[in-house]
Amino acid sequence: QVQLVESGGGLVQAGGSLRLSCTASGRTFGLYTMGWFRQAPGKEREFVASITWNGGSTDYGDSVKGRFTISRDNAQNTVFLQMNSLTPEDTAVYYCARRRGGTSLSHSATDFSSWGQGTQVTVSS
Repeated sequence: QVQLVESGGGLVQAGGSLRLSCTASGRTFGLYTMGWFRQAPGKEREFVASITWNGGSTDYGDSVKGRFTISRDNAQNTVFLQMNSLTPEDTAVYYCARRRGGTSLSHSATDFSSWGQGTQVTVSS
């Protein structure tokens, strides 16, 4: 069972930036599509971004397009989420996830079978 460990969350003022990292255990990281999701209190889990196994394709949720960038370093078993121009609406627990089989992008949380423990991002106004 793969283990995913997120880091990089914290408190930032509106307009600021944060970079999240997610490091995976094992030797198969480079074979899988990876994704980032977030969940704010009282809200459904929301798709943020996903990236194919080789980084060749990416996709973003509408609310973060143009502000967030997903990338990966397969040699380091790590996927990143660069978050710029943050607003209080971005406050949530951010989770990284590994897609269940397949190599295509996905917006659906049900397509991801392995999840990290989450990292809190809080944006103050």
